Amino acid sequence: MIKTLTLLARAGKATQNTLFPNLPGYSRGLPMVTQAPCVKSCGACAAVCPTEAVQIQVQADREANVTIDRGLCIACGRCESVCVSGVIVADRRTDIATISREHLIESRQAQIEPLHVLTSIEQDRPFKRSLHVRVVSTGDSASDLEIAASDNPIFDAGRFGIQIVASPRFADALVVTGPVAHGMREPLQRCYDAMPSPRLVIAVGAAAISGGLYSGGYASASGVDSVLPVDAYVPGAPPHPWSILHGLMLAMGHKAVKK
Repeated sequence: MIKTLTLLARAGKATQNTLFPNLPGYSRGLPMVTQAPCVKSCGACAAVCPTEAVQIQVQADREANVTIDRGLCIACGRCESVCVSGVIVADRRTDIATISREHLIESRQAQIEPLHVLTSIEQDRPFKRSLHVRVVSTGDSASDLEIAASDNPIFDAGRFGIQIVASPRFADALVVTGPVAHGMREPLQRCYDAMPSPRLVIAVGAAAISGGLYSGGYASASGVDSVLPVDAYVPGAPPHPWSILHGLMLAMGHKAVKK
C-alpha cells in the first residue's frame, strides 16, 4: 500500500485543469473560413471535398463566397491543402459543439463564434448539475473510442457530473454515433422511448450529424435528426474528447460566451 501511494504521489495529477484548450500544432482539427478574399475562385477546395461539405457561390462582384458545412466535414484537410488564398485554414479549437444544425455551417458572413467558455447555467434546464448518458453506436468506432477517452483521468467527465450508464431507463441523454443505418433505426427509437422524460439527444461525429461519407446512401439515415430530435451537435471525424464534453455541457444548459 505504501509503495502504491508513493507511486501515485510521484506521478502527479493527470487531469487537465484548462478546459477546452486548442489542439496542438501537429493536430489538424476542422477547417474554418477566414475573412480573406477568395482571389482565384478556382473551386479547387470544393472539388477535392469527399463529402461536398465545401460549397462556393460567386457573388455579383465576382467574389466567391466559400461555405463549409462542419456537419458534413470529415476533417481530411484536403480543402486546406489546395487553398492558395488563405480562405480555408485549420481550426484547432475544441469548443466547437453547437445546439443547432444551422450553426455548423460557416462562411465569411456566418462564422463560428471564436473561443467560447462555459460559464453560468440556464435556469430552465433540468440537468443543471448532472447528466446520465447512454451511448448508442450505429457504426462509428472512432467516435466511440473518443467518448470512452472523455471519461479517462485526463478529461474526467465525472467532475462535470457526467456519468455513462448501461440502461436507457436510467439515462437523461442519448449520445449517438454513426450514420444510423436502416437496421439501427428501430433499436435507436426503442432506446429513446425507454428513456424517462425529459431527455436529450446528442449527435457525436460527422456520421451522426449528417451521415458523413455515407450521406445520401441507400442504407443510411443521413443523420440522427432524421430519426430523433437532437439537442446538441458535436462535429468532427472523430471529435476530440474536449469537443464531446463541450457538446454534453451545452446540452446540460451551460452557456457559452466569448472570452
